[in-house]
Amino acid sequence: MDTFKMFLLLISVFCLSCPPLVFADSGLIGVNYGRIADNLPSPAKVVELLKTTGLNRVKLYDTDSSVLKALSGSGISVTVALPNEQLSSAAAGQSYTDTWVESNILPYHPKTMIEAIAVGNEVFVDPQNTTKYLVPAMKNVYASLAKHNISSAINVSSPIALSALATSYPSSSGSFKPDLIEPVIKPMLNFLKQTGSSLMVNAYPFFAYEANTDTISLDYALFRDKKGVTDPNNGLVYKSLLEAQLDAVFAAMNALSFNDIKVVVSETGWPSKGDENEAGSGDDNAASYNGNLVKRVLTGGGTPLRSNEPLNVYLFALFNEDQKTGPTSERNYGLFYPDEKKVYVIPLTREDLNGLPPSSSTPVNGTKDQVIAVAPAAVPTGDVAASAVGQTWCVANGKVGEEKLQEGIDYACGEGGADCRPIQSGATCFNPNTLEAHASYAFNSYYQKQGRAVGTCHFGGAGYVVTQPPSTYLIPSPNCLL
Repeated sequence: MDTFKMFLLLISVFCLSCPPLVFADSGLIGVNYGRIADNLPSPAKVVELLKTTGLNRVKLYDTDSSVLKALSGSGISVTVALPNEQLSSAAAGQSYTDTWVESNILPYHPKTMIEAIAVGNEVFVDPQNTTKYLVPAMKNVYASLAKHNISSAINVSSPIALSALATSYPSSSGSFKPDLIEPVIKPMLNFLKQTGSSLMVNAYPFFAYEANTDTISLDYALFRDKKGVTDPNNGLVYKSLLEAQLDAVFAAMNALSFNDIKVVVSETGWPSKGDENEAGSGDDNAASYNGNLVKRVLTGGGTPLRSNEPLNVYLFALFNEDQKTGPTSERNYGLFYPDEKKVYVIPLTREDLNGLPPSSSTPVNGTKDQVIAVAPAAVPTGDVAASAVGQTWCVANGKVGEEKLQEGIDYACGEGGADCRPIQSGATCFNPNTLEAHASYAFNSYYQKQGRAVGTCHFGGAGYVVTQPPSTYLIPSPNCLL
C-alpha cells in the first residue's frame, strides 16, 4: 500500500466517530438550457455534459425535437415550453393544443422524462399583450394531456416575473398588482391548486441589487449576510435577498387565500460579466451567488415563511448565449462557455458539497476502486459563505489523472490567484516534485485564500477537503499548509 493511501486510511480511522454530514429534506437543482447562440455544442454533447456534472433536471424554452431526442433515456427530467407567440392559438381551442401535444409531447414521453410544461414565459410583461390568453391556454394544454392520460405525470404551469408584485418589501407585505388579480392571478392559482402544480417564479436578486446598491448590500444578495434583515411585521430574519423575494410571493398568495401552492424557482442567476453600469456583475460574484445558492438548496429547508418546503431551483443558464440582445450581462449568465469549459467552479451536487473524491462508481483501471473514507468538512447551517468549522485543508486526488490535476493547477495558479511561487523549481515547497504534491499545494493555497468557502476545493473532482493535516511526505514543509 502506498503512503498516500495509508494517509487516507489513517484519516478514516481518526474519523470513525465523526458525525456524518446530514442534510435536511433538500431541494432540487436544475438548469435552464437556452440556445440563443450560434456556437453551442450538439444536444448529444450537452446531455453528456449534464450527466458529467450531475445535473439531472433541465428546463427548455421550446420542444426542439433534436434536444428531446438527445435527452431520451438519459434519466434527466425535462421541463418544456409552449412559447408566448403560440398562446393565442392555444387559448382559442383545444384542437390546437391536441395537435401540439400529439406533435411535441407524445413522440418523446416517457423515454424523454417530460415532467412539466411551461405555458408562456413572463407573460404579464410580454409586449404582445398575451396575458388574457394565458389561463385558457393552460387549461387547454392540461385537457389535451388528460385526453392521453398523462395529465397526472406532467404538470402545467407558467413562469411569472417578480414584476407581477405590486409590493415586495417587507416580504410580509407582498401583494400582486391589483389589475392582474381578478383577470389572471386568481384563475391561474385556482388552476394550479386544482391540478396540483407549482407556481413557477423567475427571481433575480441581481436586478434588485443593481437598481438599489445604496440600500441593498452585496453580501445580502450573495447569501453572505451573517446578520440578516428582519421583517418588521413578523420578526422573521432573512439571510438572503432571494428568500425575501420568494416569501413576498408566498405572502401575496396568502393574501388571496392560496396558502398551499408550492413554488419552483424557474430562473435565477448572476452574470459573470456586464457593462460598466451593471453593478455587481462579474465572475467572482456569479460564483458566490450560484455556489451559495446551490449549497442553500441542497442542505435543505425552505424560506422563513415556509421553512418546511425545500427550495427547488433552476439556475440560469447552462451556457453563455452570444446572440442574446441587450446589455452585456444578457450574454454572460452561463455556467459554461460554449466549448464546455466552466466559467467558474461551483458545487452542483451533494457530492460536490462534501468535497469527496470520486465514489466507488467511478471506474479506476477498469474496476470499481475501494471507497476510502475521508471526513468531509462540516457545513454550517448559518453563513453559507464559509464551508468549515475549524481548520481544514484541500488536497489533490491523484486518481483523476494528470490532465485534471494540471487543469486544476492552471486554474488555481492562474485566474484563481493562488500564490504558487513556493512550488516553482528550487523554492521551499517544490519537493516532492510530483504533479499530485504540486496540485495539493496549489489547491490548498486557493482554498485557504477563498476562506474555505463551499465549492472552492472541487476543481472538477480533482480536489477534496480533509480535516487532518496532510503528512509531510505529500507537502514537506509545515509552511506549505498555510
